[in-house]
Amino acid sequence: MSVRIVVMGGSGRMGRMLCEVIDASAEASLIGVTEAPDHPWAGRDLGEAMGGAANGVKVTDDPITVVKDAHAVIDFTTPAATVAMAELCAQARAVHVVGTTGLAPDDLAALGRAARHAPVVRAGNMSLGVNLLTQLVRQAAGALGEDYDIEIVEAHHRHKVDAPSGTALMLGDAAAEGRGVSLDEVATRGRDGITGPRKAGTIGFHAIRGGDVVGDHEVIFAADGERITLGHKASDRSVFARGALRAAIWGQDKGPGEYDMLDVLGL
Repeated sequence: MSVRIVVMGGSGRMGRMLCEVIDASAEASLIGVTEAPDHPWAGRDLGEAMGGAANGVKVTDDPITVVKDAHAVIDFTTPAATVAMAELCAQARAVHVVGTTGLAPDDLAALGRAARHAPVVRAGNMSLGVNLLTQLVRQAAGALGEDYDIEIVEAHHRHKVDAPSGTALMLGDAAAEGRGVSLDEVATRGRDGITGPRKAGTIGFHAIRGGDVVGDHEVIFAADGERITLGHKASDRSVFARGALRAAIWGQDKGPGEYDMLDVLGL
């Protein structure tokens, strides 16, 4: 069976990459693309909108028309759009693959409600390498005591609108879990001015924005006399698109619930 997939926000950089990766897949087919109302692509053929030949895939500003026939929806958009789509996926019993970042607690609660009716696969980063890194960070944080200060540094392109990145927060959560603490209680986001000495046990976050950086992440464990650095650098957005497609296919035989890429990868 070919998995019928809808891509949200097909005109964006990730949306275009998702469309290309799905089109090249032997296991999935792209049946529709959504865009915001009044978007220049709305109502057009996707292939023509992307500057090529017509491919029979319509871009629509009415997601209900395509989600009802979908096995999965892949969503790297905005928190408001993701929450609205979660309800539609729940009604259609379609797998909702969420790569959207910047989700607030209320947004996550809405996704949790949707997951009572259909699978929701959400991750701050869909790449295999980053998810392996998450496991390594969790293990290292558990093995190293508070003598090792933890700092997370991430870099992205100038157009990214949220900070820290979803991936940085995912790594921070892993480090906090490894130490048996809550990230909300130990996170320190950036420093400026006379901050005083570093508080033991905190996890620091630092965001760099510039150029066309796809995504770089480093987790530094610093103690007296040594530093351990675990990191990942993405040079091509296709790693995220391939991971999202893998999640959409993986979710086809899963019951309702909240999943992440560690579930998809069997980690």
